[in-house]
Amino acid sequence: MKLKLLYFARLKDAFGRDHETLESDAASVGALLAELRARGGAWADELAEGRVFRVALNQELATADAGLATGDEVAIFPPVTGG
Repeated sequence: MKLKLLYFARLKDAFGRDHETLESDAASVGALLAELRARGGAWADELAEGRVFRVALNQELATADAGLATGDEVAIFPPVTGG
């Protein structure tokens, strides 16, 4: 299935892009994150277990077990603090 991925803040800088379209067979957000980690390098470092980041699926915060469908938009970003 085709997914639109968006990256923000430090992740955008680390990955060298702010978005991409990805063909994936990942059935869930967790499976997609595992697929991205498998790229190695900054992907494995920034998306490692224990690193703090959030995932939104179609502009709603999502958990690792959230299911994916073709055309979904997945945003990955660090937590945001305000002041």
